[in-house]
Amino acid sequence: MPLTVFEEYAEEYDQWFSYNREIYLDELRRIRQAIGDIPSPALEIGVGSGRFAEPLGIRFGIEPSWALGVMAKDRGIEVIRAVGEAVPVQSSIFRMVVMITVLCFLKKPEETFREVHRIFMHDGKLLVAFIEKGGIIAERYLIHPDKGRFLSQARFYNHDEVIRMITRTGFDLVSVDCRLGFCILTFHKGDIV
Repeated sequence: MPLTVFEEYAEEYDQWFSYNREIYLDELRRIRQAIGDIPSPALEIGVGSGRFAEPLGIRFGIEPSWALGVMAKDRGIEVIRAVGEAVPVQSSIFRMVVMITVLCFLKKPEETFREVHRIFMHDGKLLVAFIEKGGIIAERYLIHPDKGRFLSQARFYNHDEVIRMITRTGFDLVSVDCRLGFCILTFHKGDIV
């Protein structure tokens, strides 16, 4: 997806969480339930405006959009302007990485998961939350792409595709929670394959 959409419509993106508060809070609750206490240090790849990182207590975020990064910074997140495929930090530094509704925008998702593996400490935990291909949410945007300025150009995956992709890059699956087209997968760092 062109980065300009997130630059141009950053306020509209951020306001979605206020207009759709019940959906947002339900997703946040499910994410908290899936990961429990967040070990520190933790990083969100695709931190956006910080709407998940802030309440989850995640201090660091990767975000390519300058406009969204400023919003996340205003919410107390230390933002690094970069993409998930090339995280500019030293190896073995984070104990937790979360990726929430960012998978569908990644140009090279497997490269991103290899990067996550590189930056993880030996006991690293990964949470990937995404809109599932064939699910209610994805179908809504495929049928009415004009209703989803941000998701209309997204590439959706089903949970089996995502599990295969992530386990190929050295992670072991821990849990799966897919409901109403929104999936939350958790993994532990395994051996590099």
